[in-house]
Formats: sequence, structure tokens, C-alpha cells
Amino acid sequence: MNAKVLNTLEYVNIIRLLEEKAGSEPGKKLCRELKPMTEIHEIEEAQTHTHDALNRLIKKGSINFGANRDFGFSLKSLEIGSTLTAGELLNYAKFLNNVGRVKAWGVREREEDETDSLDDYFELLNPMTKVAEEINRCILDEDGHMADDASPTLKSIRKALVQTNEKIHSELNKMVNGSVGSYLQDHVVTMRDNRYCIPVKAEHRSQVPGMIHDQSSTGATIFVEPQAVVELNNKIRQLELDEEKEIAVILADLSAELATHTVDLKTDQDFMTKLDFIFAKGALALDENATRPVFNDEKRINIRKGRHPLLDKKKVVPIDVPLGRDYDLLVITGPNTGGKTVTLKTVGLFTLMGQAGLHIPAGDRSELSIFNEVYADIGDEQSIEQSLSTFSSHMKSIVHILKNADSDSLCLFDELGAGTDPTEGAALAIAILSYLHDRGIRTMATTHYSELKLFALSTDFVENACCEFDVETLSPTYRLLIGIPGKSNAFAISSKLGLSDEIIDMAKATISEDSEHFEDVIADLENSRVKMERDRAALDEEKEKILSERKALDEKLEKLNESREKILREANEEARDILKEAKDYADETIRIMQKTGTNISMKDLEERRRNLRGKVDDKNSRLSVKAEKQEIKGLSVKDLHVGDMVKIVSMGLKGTVSTLPDAKGNLYVQCGIIRSQANVKDLLLVQEEEITAPGLSKNNTGAGKMKMSKAMSVSYECNLIGKTVDEALAVLDKYLDDAYLSHMHEARIVHGKGTGALRSAVHNHLKKCKYIKSYRLGEHGEGDAGVTIVEFK
Repeated sequence: MNAKVLNTLEYVNIIRLLEEKAGSEPGKKLCRELKPMTEIHEIEEAQTHTHDALNRLIKKGSINFGANRDFGFSLKSLEIGSTLTAGELLNYAKFLNNVGRVKAWGVREREEDETDSLDDYFELLNPMTKVAEEINRCILDEDGHMADDASPTLKSIRKALVQTNEKIHSELNKMVNGSVGSYLQDHVVTMRDNRYCIPVKAEHRSQVPGMIHDQSSTGATIFVEPQAVVELNNKIRQLELDEEKEIAVILADLSAELATHTVDLKTDQDFMTKLDFIFAKGALALDENATRPVFNDEKRINIRKGRHPLLDKKKVVPIDVPLGRDYDLLVITGPNTGGKTVTLKTVGLFTLMGQAGLHIPAGDRSELSIFNEVYADIGDEQSIEQSLSTFSSHMKSIVHILKNADSDSLCLFDELGAGTDPTEGAALAIAILSYLHDRGIRTMATTHYSELKLFALSTDFVENACCEFDVETLSPTYRLLIGIPGKSNAFAISSKLGLSDEIIDMAKATISEDSEHFEDVIADLENSRVKMERDRAALDEEKEKILSERKALDEKLEKLNESREKILREANEEARDILKEAKDYADETIRIMQKTGTNISMKDLEERRRNLRGKVDDKNSRLSVKAEKQEIKGLSVKDLHVGDMVKIVSMGLKGTVSTLPDAKGNLYVQCGIIRSQANVKDLLLVQEEEITAPGLSKNNTGAGKMKMSKAMSVSYECNLIGKTVDEALAVLDKYLDDAYLSHMHEARIVHGKGTGALRSAVHNHLKKCKYIKSYRLGEHGEGDAGVTIVEFK
């Protein structure tokens, strides 16, 4: 792919975004080196990697490759037996720890999880845990500080150093605070040339035997290493040399251990770099809300809802761009700043991104094809100040394109033929497009020339397109409309901006009748398109509404059928049980009669006959739903009042009338906490039941009983928000009594969060209620701490 088009179509800016997503320098380098490919199997493999990385990022979140680095030089040093520094060894340990985290992140959690193209990369990573742990155990930091227990010898040396230092300090402290104290400038112990000294006054030099290491700038103080500690200082120096040697031995041992794994280290580095690069592509796709394009070998492009990746995705208007199926040349016209150039760049950039293995910010099933070259002559400066040199520059680029383009190329031209005489420019543009069209080269071009619009209308496999412009608001909509040539709208825009009608009429008079007629045809086409789009939108909305209603009706019918089948099944089962019970009782009676023979008295026989008849009558009354329905037929709308106790025969539920019947006889009945819709034909008036309050005997009267009709209308929820504690407790107390009498299993008390005072008062009150089984704060989705769920005994 030519380097010029990568800059022209801003592919290099996409690579910069990709590079930012990589976590390591080797990964960033791979990003910078990414170029579009032309082999289909390489492209598909790269797209699969990006797709799988995107899926993993969505499921598991991000992953870091920051410890990965280029170990090329140090690896070679290891191979020839060199010893690495402590910092270099620590870098390897950090890298191996990073490898371990990446491997743990990437391995499938369950065997039944779906595999993908990245599994092998993660499986082949070798974190070499023991090697990394040994390095971390021995080396404390990158400055080379070694742990005391890095080796037994080092531990022994450092122990001896500590003991010797203590001896020196003890001996010097005795001298400072004892016999030579009066000869000292200061009562301190100091260091000179890495040896312990004391500051002696110059005039008392002879009184303190030892070696002189330094003197003050004035000469008044000399720093003497007393003879008593010379040997100890020598010992410390020797121990320090032994320590350096032992550290060198430890580093050599660690380097030698690491050198046995150079092959694994190279493999880990390669795979970590590759994974960093792949997940950078996945992260970019995630940021751009991009999808995997579908590639074909028919030089066919079909972009669905495409957005230029360098524009604000919240503001950019998605476009649909088909090319190569019904036509291989697309001429785009329309006003300036309407989105023509962005459309060209979007198509070209998507092609480059797709062939580089990157996802594109477009809708699912967007199609791209593979081109060996993409050529683009796009200039962003579009003004009357363009000179001949500008035209020459563009023409030089066009000449290069025409020489090199073939059927495997995609050509993009912005303002083709501009910068020169319009007549000659239009003629050149038509000739250039015809040349490309005759050779089957996929081409897109933008223009203002009406001649090119006519060329597209009159030539097979060439199509017009335009970028829509709203004359009312004098602003482009950035929508790309295929099949309609664009109109310049110069007269309409000028009129809206205040140019007099006289001048506009004079301008219209200067253009040819054919040109004016052509523009009028375009305007009519545009008006027809707008009207058709509005009608289609209205039809789509109506269709959506009908489908929604149909779906709701189907669901309702399905529920009714299920309910009907359940009722019939239960009724049949109950009937079978009832008949079996009656038959068993009759058989038992017959057996008794046969066993007693003629000895049974007529009185006993009559008694058993009555019992049998009673059993049968009882079972018949339980099965007789038709009898109830006949009674219901006598129930009229006038017989019902709000609050009446009724029975819904088809459901077997009792409740109170909440609303009066409508014209069709439908009304709502409150059955406990359930509010059901029923028809007056399915209702039966019943006597109100009396429920005895808890703690009262059956002999209690009046005050110990409450009407069922009141309890049946109790709500499942009691809202106390906005009330004071006293007001809330009064409402809550009455509500709990009513809810318990209506046989509710649980209730929902809404008290809000606030300061918690109301919630505490409610909980204290609930503790004292004898018929409360338990209570708890609401869970997520129930109202959290602003709600208390109460369960009754």
C-alpha cells in the first residue's frame, strides 16, 4: 500500500490511537509497524484475533502487559554466560510475574467454555514461577541491595559486620567518654575514608596514638583512627570485600539459572508482545464500538451505519455506502461542508483498517473487499483562491493514479476537475471517470459539476449520490442519499440569507433553460423522496404498533389457553376423585348388605340409603358449576354496588366490587391483594363472611368481629413517607390490623431512608406486635433501606 494514501486518509492517526492502547514498548512498536495486508487468510486471522480479544475484554475487563520489554541484549549476554546486574535480574522477575498474571487471566475457567484463537498464546506462556521467586527473594530493589538470607555465606558475613561495628563503637565510646575525652574537639565518632575516627585537637595530637586520615580546613582539628580500632577497621574493610564477592557469586548463580531458560524467555517475550498488540486492537475496537467487517472477493463494499473513527462518535451522523454491486462508480454531489469529503475518507479509511486487521466503527455485517492499492486525491482547501499550481498538483496526482490503478484498486477523488475553467474541468472529470469505469475500477468522486450528474444518470453502472442539506436551517444533515443527485441550493441559501429577489431572478436568467430544468427535476425528486421517507416512517411506526399489539394478544390468548387447560384438567381430576369416592362408598354399602343378607332391618337399610344419597348429593353439588351459572344469569348491573361481596365463579375466588360495570359488563374485583377484572355474567353475590379477631372467643359479639369486605380491600403496601413519627405509627397500627385480618402473608412498609428516625420507630413498633412473625429491610430491587418487608404469623 502506497505511503501517501496512509497520510491522506489519516490512517497514521488511527495507528497513533492504537499505539496508546498497547501497554509495553515492544507492543507499541508492533502497532507502529502495522500496515494493511492483501492476503485474505492473513486478514481473516488478524480480524479473528481482534474479535476474540474484544470478546475477552468485554467479559473479563482490561489486562496489563507493562512489564514486557525488549530483552534482546541481556538475552544474548545470558547465552554467552555473562552475569546480569541486580536491576536486570529484577526486570526479568517482574516480567515473569507479569507473564504469570497474563496466563492466569487468559486461561479458560471451565473446560466447557468456548475456545478461541488466543488460547494457544496463553497456554504456551511459561511464567517460570520458581526462578522469579528466587530472584525476588535474593534481590530487594533495583539498586542492588541484596537480602541477608540470599545465601548462608552472605548472612554470616553481614552478621560479622554488625558485630565488628558494635565492637568499634563500644571501644571508641569508651575513649571519647574516658581517658582521651579532654583531648577531643567534639565527643563524637565520625567516618573518614570509610574508617572510624575521632576529632582530636591539633595541640594534643601526641596524646592520642593512631593514624591521621584528615584535618579540618583551619587545621585546628585532626581526625585520628585510634590504634585500638585499626585492626577492627581493617576487619570491616575485609568483610565488605567478602560481601561484594559473595553478592557477585549470587548474581552469577541467578544469571546462570536464568540462562537455562533463554528459549522460554524468548517465547514468552514474543507471545507477550503479540498479545499486547492484539489486545490493543481489541481495546481500540471497544472504544470505537467497532465491529468485524465481512470480506468478499468481488470488489464489493457495503458499509452500514459507518462513522468516521476520528470524529466525535456522539455527534457524527452514520452513513450507509454501497459500492460494487449495482454500480462500480459513485458520483457524490452537494453543498460545501455537507460531508462529501468525510464520506470519501470513511470508505478509504475503513478499507485500510479492515485490511490491517482492525475492526471498523460500523453496523454488523458491513462488507469490505480486498484491494491491492487504494489511491486518493483529496484536498481539503476548497476556495476561489485556488490557483493553477493547485490544479497542476492535483492533476499530477491523478496522472499517477491513472498509470498505476487496475481492477484491484480503489480510487477516491475529491472535487475532481476543480481549480480550472468549469467547462474544461467538467470535461476532464467525465473523461477520467469514463477511463476508470471502462476498466472496472471501483471509484468514488465528489463534484459540484452538473455535467457529472448527467453523466451518472446516463451511464450504466454509474450512480449519483448526494449529501442532504436542510434549506430551512441552512445546515447540512450529513446524511448520504444514494440514487439522487445533489443540488447546490445556491439560490435558496442566498434568498434565506437576505439577497433580494431581483438579483436572484437576474441570476436565474443567466443560466440555460436546460440547466434550470435539470435543477427543478432534482428539486422535485428531493421533495418526493422526503415525502416518501415520511410516509415510510409513519407506516413503520404503525406496523410496529400493530406487531406489538398482536404480540400482546397472542401472549394473552396463550395464557388463557393454558389457564383453560389447567382448569379443565383439575376439574376432571376432581370429578374423578369425587366419583371414585362415591363409588367406593356405594360398594361398601352393597358389601355390607350382601354380608348381612336378610337379617338387616328395613330401618338400617333406609338409614344407609339416606347416607348414600347424601353422599351423592354432596358430590353433585360440588360438581355443579352450571347451577351456579344459572343463578348468575339473574344478576343484573343494577344489583351490584361498590363494596358488595361477590364470587368469581370461573376462578373460584371471593372479593369485593371495586368499580361498577362498564357498557360491556366488565368490572374490577378486589380479591385480597389481587385486583382482577371480571364480567358481571361470571359473578355471584355472596353473604359477607365474619372473621373473629385474634384472642377473642367464639362467644364474643360485635366488637370482637370485623366485616370481611373491609379486609379484602387492604393494599399490599403502606406508605409512611412525609408523616411524623406519631402520625406514621397511628396509620401503621391500623394498617397492620387490617392486613392481618385479610390473611395477607406479608406487607411492604415504605418509610424512606432520611435520618433513620422513622425507620427505627417502625421497627420498635413491629417488635411489639404479637402477630408479626418477622421483618427485614428491603433488598436490592425492593427499595433497599427505605423499605421494611413484614411477614405475618
